[in-house]
Amino acid sequence: MGLTTSQTDLFGAAPAARSKADDPRPNKPKPVQPPKAVPASLAVIPPKPKAKEATRRELKLVEASAEIAGARPDGDELAFMHTIMCQVGLPRSKVDGTSFERHSGNSALLVEAGKLWDGQQFVQQPIPYGTMPRLMLAWMNTYAVRFKTQEIPVGDSASDFLRMLGKNVNGGKRSSYTTFRQQVQALSACRMTLGFNANGKAQTYEGKPIKRFEAWLENTGEQRSLWPASIAFSDEYFSTLVDHAVPLDMRALMALKGSSLAMDVYVWLAERLHRIEGRPLILHWANLRAQFAQEYQGKDADKDFKKKFLPALQAALAVYPRAKVRQVTGGLLLMASPPPVPYQL
Repeated sequence: MGLTTSQTDLFGAAPAARSKADDPRPNKPKPVQPPKAVPASLAVIPPKPKAKEATRRELKLVEASAEIAGARPDGDELAFMHTIMCQVGLPRSKVDGTSFERHSGNSALLVEAGKLWDGQQFVQQPIPYGTMPRLMLAWMNTYAVRFKTQEIPVGDSASDFLRMLGKNVNGGKRSSYTTFRQQVQALSACRMTLGFNANGKAQTYEGKPIKRFEAWLENTGEQRSLWPASIAFSDEYFSTLVDHAVPLDMRALMALKGSSLAMDVYVWLAERLHRIEGRPLILHWANLRAQFAQEYQGKDADKDFKKKFLPALQAALAVYPRAKVRQVTGGLLLMASPPPVPYQL
């Protein structure tokens, strides 16, 4: 059933529950009832045992999983992502050209690269991609929601932000700063357009999350570059963010920072699982590939996608211990689960 006009915003998303009092579900959760008859073709497939010794990243993931399972996040460990960015994410690798599209069910996201004025000319920016802009958005969203402000002092917090990412900012290397600057500039300049189907109608909305980008000019000797000082969210983005921010555990995002796909799977599950009512949902590999990896095409597209997706799924589930997701023949079985962050801290 489609959403009514009063139930949708600029991004066509229904409001997310923000507190236990606003949550329409009863205090005592209803037991999840499996399908009356699960055919053998949908039998649960257990994960394959790992033969190789765990890597350093995997060991850190195990540590994060134990920490998250043992204690819910406190104020400093709480993060937020806009609900639409939990459904259709940014590209995970560098994009050739100045536009990028991703589709998910009845929704589609178009990201177009923009230009920024460097004091002398307009400079073309790339499409934001990878883990850095995802973490940056979570960080900036959290600052905006926590302090109820559209103004984000990016420049004053750059060192703290990079330290949070585990980057060494005192080692004399500027690669982290350069990547940070490039990605925040790309985010600031890009335009996002959402298309979705609701109530039998095709609707298109355009938005620019960041309305103003202030930067210091830095002369590298070869060209003038921009170093971010502050940014300001647009009125529309900020207002919908406040109403539709999905609470996340920053510890989980940090544990997944080595994989954009794992981060996308985690935020998707965080937004989706707690909204399931009644019977579990079955998602086939073709549907999952259409949402997460449209770049996989050809005869073995689903098979190639599964090789990348399943490790990312296992990583996401490690830091979302209460998520009830099972691999079945032909896809995934999603069951109603508590959100990763309780309704009321």
